[in-house]
Amino acid sequence: MRILITAGPTREYIDDVRFLSNASSGRMGYAIAQAALQSGHHVELVTGPVEISPPPGCVLHPIETTEQLRRKCLELFPECDGVIATAAVCDYRPHERIAGKITKTGQPVVLELTETSDVLAELGGMREHRWVVGFALESQDPRNNAMRKLRMKNCSCIVLNDTTAIGADRNTVEVLSPEAETIAFFRGPKPQVAERLMGLIETSIARSSRSD
Repeated sequence: MRILITAGPTREYIDDVRFLSNASSGRMGYAIAQAALQSGHHVELVTGPVEISPPPGCVLHPIETTEQLRRKCLELFPECDGVIATAAVCDYRPHERIAGKITKTGQPVVLELTETSDVLAELGGMREHRWVVGFALESQDPRNNAMRKLRMKNCSCIVLNDTTAIGADRNTVEVLSPEAETIAFFRGPKPQVAERLMGLIETSIARSSRSD
């Protein structure tokens, strides 16, 4: 299969040196890319800025902003069999980016924020015969929020984890179906979780999408 994988954080610049972002390390997405490559798949890896090296053999597409992520994914997805969206997308951006560097004045600074594009929802809208695996990192009412995300973004399944996954070497995930059933539950080092998730996609998710 040709698989699109998104990983790492996105950044939304306030001025030329400051930005909004999050603490995503990219480890989960990179581990999934490695597992996919080991299974013989072609991997298109769209990644935000991280401090780890990409797995050898993938086609790397570095991005920074959510809009850059969106454009690259919309370009690549039509030629792929499916997408695994682990990227931690910055949900808001400054309404206006300030040129140069903001200088301290001793006064409060007010930022007006605007929602960024919903990249996964756009990919879900293009799904057709493809499969779409989303990730939901939730801290409150996790299952309901994950299921809301699955339905709004037209995912084949959603991988639910929590904030303890951020920057960690291990992860605990629950894979939920559109019927809100638990398809799988994986816990362990991220490479191990990635291998088991890739196996589930190969044996269940991808096959179900081809038969729809």
